[in-house]
Order: sequence, then C-alpha cells, then structure tokens
Amino acid sequence: MSAALRRRRRSSVNSPRPLVAFLLIASFGILFAGCSPKEEAPPEAEDFTFTADDIAKFKDLSQQAEDGIVTLDEGGGPPLYLEGEDVGNVPVVDLSMIDKFKAIRSGPAATGDDLFAVTNEFLNVRDAPNVTASATDRLDKGDIITVIEFIDAAWAKIQMPGGREGFVAQRYISKLTSEAKLAEEKEAYKDLYFVDFGFLNVRKSADTRSDKLGELPGQSFVKVLSKDDVWARIPFEGKEGYVAAEYLTQFLPNFLVRQDEFTLPVVHYRLSQDDILGVMPGHISRLKEEGFNMISLRQFKDLLITQEDRDVRLEPNTVALVVSDVTPDNIDEVSDVLRASNVRATVFIATKYLGLDGITQKKILTLSANGHDVQSGGHTGDDLRSLTNAQVELELKQSRKLMEEYTGKEVFSLAYPLGGVNSRITGKAVDAGYLLGVGTGQERVFARDQLLRIPSFVISSSASADEVVGLVRGE
Repeated sequence: MSAALRRRRRSSVNSPRPLVAFLLIASFGILFAGCSPKEEAPPEAEDFTFTADDIAKFKDLSQQAEDGIVTLDEGGGPPLYLEGEDVGNVPVVDLSMIDKFKAIRSGPAATGDDLFAVTNEFLNVRDAPNVTASATDRLDKGDIITVIEFIDAAWAKIQMPGGREGFVAQRYISKLTSEAKLAEEKEAYKDLYFVDFGFLNVRKSADTRSDKLGELPGQSFVKVLSKDDVWARIPFEGKEGYVAAEYLTQFLPNFLVRQDEFTLPVVHYRLSQDDILGVMPGHISRLKEEGFNMISLRQFKDLLITQEDRDVRLEPNTVALVVSDVTPDNIDEVSDVLRASNVRATVFIATKYLGLDGITQKKILTLSANGHDVQSGGHTGDDLRSLTNAQVELELKQSRKLMEEYTGKEVFSLAYPLGGVNSRITGKAVDAGYLLGVGTGQERVFARDQLLRIPSFVISSSASADEVVGLVRGE
C-alpha cells in the first residue's frame, strides 16, 4: 500500500478505530516498558506475563488499526485491564452531561429551600440588577443556582456553584419544590405584592386628593398590611401610606414541581444463578397478567429528562426490568427470552466480554434494535469497592467508552458488579458521567438523590411468580 493511500485511509477512519488504535498502542507501550536492559525483580504471581507470540499479535493489531482495517469485532476484544496503581491511560469519555445529571439527581429535600433551576436555553449573570450591567457569567438550561434574595419582581441575586454571586432575570428561573411542599411554598408569599406599573404614588390617606408621601418604582416589592378593591395600606418610610390596589400584583416566583420519590420496583435477574432464565418467562408473564407495565432504565431516564421541563409522573404499576451477568454463553438465550416475552429491559454487560470471540457488536445491536437498553456492567466484573481510585476510574470510563462504541448510544447507567457500592464508588460514577446506578436492596421506593444507588430486587431462581408479584407490590 502506498504512503499516500495509507494516509487517505487513515484520515477516513472514524471512531471507534482511533480508540482501538489508541488502546492497542497504549497496551503495546506498557508491554515494552519493562524490556529495558535494566535488571528488575521477578514478577509477582498476580502480574501479567507476555510471550513472544503475544507481542507479535499486538504489533500486528496495532498496525491494522492504524491502517483502518480493524473493526470493533476484530482484533481480540477489549483492551487489557492492568492491575495495581499504574493503570495506564484512562479512556477519554464525554463528560458534557455531568452538570445536567447532577441537577437531575438533586432535589428540594436534599438541597435546601432556595434552590432554583434555569428554565431558559441560556441566562446571563450580570454584575448589577439591570439589563445594561455587564455579563459576568452564563448559565445554561437546567443549571441549579441558589437565590440569595429577590431584589424586586424582575431581578434575583444568586449564588452559583463555586460561590460566585451575581444577578439574573427572575422570570427565567424556577424554584424547585415537591408536590407536598408546594402549598407551603406559596403561603410564604401570600402578602407580598409588587408594583405592576412604571411607578406608584403613595398617599397619606385613601383618597386621590390626599397628600403625596412619595412614590414606589415599578417592580418594587410592597408588603400589604390590608387592602380592599380600591386601596392598599402599606408601610412606607417608617410610617403608613396608601396606594391604588389596581397597580399591585401578588408576587410568586415560578415553581418547578419535582417528583422527589419514585415508586419503581426494579426486578433484577442475575444470570449467574442456575436456571434463572428458566423461571424468568413465567415471572414476566405473571407480572403482565397482574397489570404491571415493564420499562427499561432508558425509558426512566427519558422521564427524568422530561421532568426538568414539566410535571410528569410514572404510570401506576410500573416496574423496571434489568438483567445482569450476561456472558457470551447466555446472551443468545436471554435475547430469545426477552423477545418471546415481548418486554423491554435494561441489559448490563461487562465489557471484558466484548469482541469477536465473545459478545459481538452484531449481538449488541440486535438487542438494541429489539427495544432493549444495553448498559455497562463494569469492565472486569470485579467488586469496585475492592479497587483503588485509579482502578475504579479506569473500570468505569473504559466500560462506558467501549459500550458506547458498540451501541452507538449514550451509556448513562451502571450495574455495580456483585451489587457492591459505597459513597466513594458513587462519587467515581459521577465523575465518569453516569446518571443512574443499580445496586441491591429490598425497597421499591427511592428518592431522587438515590439515583446512583437504586435498590433492586435480585430474583432467585427458586422464587415463584406469586413471590415476585408480592415483592413489587410491597407485600
């Protein structure tokens, strides 16, 4: 092949081939890091050892990837997982959704009374409460801020993440609250009005011929002491005065009512259990007979996104169906079971199984085409709690990157291997760009701030259909 032709082929190669080349070259570099003439201690039992055939294979695969020949299902599967602190290069993943996902997971119960969300596509933060003031920051739709105070009906003083302060137009932000607290929130503003005109005269008595004490600027707040259809009595400069009631409007901030708790039983089938696929169809059939609607976690995620704009809820009797411990040996069978049951599920796969000799891209795309949601089960399947921070970061980002390359879709959910999760692991999941995390537990209700630790009922192969129905009903 000529050099010019090779350059053309190389420039035309799109992702995931650059990823394959990068990971192969990185692995190849690590292989040769220990090949210097310097004398070293013999490897410990857990270290990887490589033969001359291994090195030749990596050389060949690296060259094929550079030439644009290797596809996702060629070249022997995913990259090596390296043990110890030196984990090599961590794959670069898209982290643009981290702030949005954090906003989705936050809720009024977890974050305080003065939390607001930006509802416009963008919002300028200014250094003074007027439109001619300089813009110091820009917020995007969905960003979460704290309102320090309302300057008037038009402007709010805010604090952004990081502690920076500024002023924004009040009409482009909405207060986050729960349905249970909405009436209480509104009650707090019941006597607060604003001047809904360019200015408003304040008079000594309730008479247009009375002496003028002063005037109130438009949009300024007014505390009403009493009012009738014509006049309102208000405090003014240490005294009391009267203003025309028709130019006053009750002030209420915009509210975004957020569902703070979700009744969503997660029925979890782990295929590492013997004969679990044998009982799964009967369980699913019985749940459908009892009127339960089964969804995937992608459908749940879509609902969470919609809730950032308007108040929508899960339909009653909704169950999330998830399957984990999927391997090359059982993927065909689980695909057949799900297709025959005519349901949508989230299928978690450890990315170490991806490749021509394992779970091929064709099988992944077939699951996706059948309406199933394919997400990350980690890379090696090791309990993340036993790994170092560097290893956890590699596991989570590597598995997310590889799965996105195979599916061509955003990977936002993680099933913690063996159900192992703690606050350190959820923090790393946040940093890796995940929205949802599935663990284990006996709860069918979880809060918004638990979205990275969603409990799931791990169904035993000995469980009857009646027992499964009882679990999702909370009986």
